[in-house]
Amino acid sequence: MSSNRQDQEQALALAGVFQAAALVHQLANKGMVAQDSFETSITSILETDPENTLAVYGGSPQGLALGVKTLRGFINKDADTSTHVLRYAMSILYLEKRLRKDDQMLQAIGQRLEQVKMQSHHFSNTHENVIANIASLYQDTISTFSFRIQVQGEPNILRQTNNAEKVRALLFAGIRSAILWHQLGGRRWRLLLGRKKILQALDDAARL
Repeated sequence: MSSNRQDQEQALALAGVFQAAALVHQLANKGMVAQDSFETSITSILETDPENTLAVYGGSPQGLALGVKTLRGFINKDADTSTHVLRYAMSILYLEKRLRKDDQMLQAIGQRLEQVKMQSHHFSNTHENVIANIASLYQDTISTFSFRIQVQGEPNILRQTNNAEKVRALLFAGIRSAILWHQLGGRRWRLLLGRKKILQALDDAARL
């Protein structure tokens, strides 16, 4: 893979992390999310053997439009970029690092994901039963780490079971993108020292 292409694929995977974080923030505060973005993020969890990075996100950068916009806002230090979204994104990257060191948990997740994929064939990727299964998987694995992501929003929204399950499923989607980002050579220090390169890669990726 050429360096330029790898940069583009890293940027897309990182946009996947920021999209999941942005959707969590939307859901926690409004009780609803952009459906196209939500479907792209959830489907990415089930794409465990993709041909390339874009295939994880439906084959087009368009499915990551929210994530790209949010990542750009973070890099450009836009005033309207939520600090909550940034905290969720950084927390997702931290949890991915913890998960990467736990081979037993990774194996358990892989086995459970095969069951979820089979279930999604009978329903749809975003069917409430599939979301509930992904949320349960998150609870049984990632949530057992001592560090947990504290989601802030409207209590009445977060108390609703279906919303809480969507939040957990989206956090899982963020971790899936974080794993991909790391596999492609992404590192946290590049978020601080390589911001211009990320912006250029996002521009290039939009033309894929």
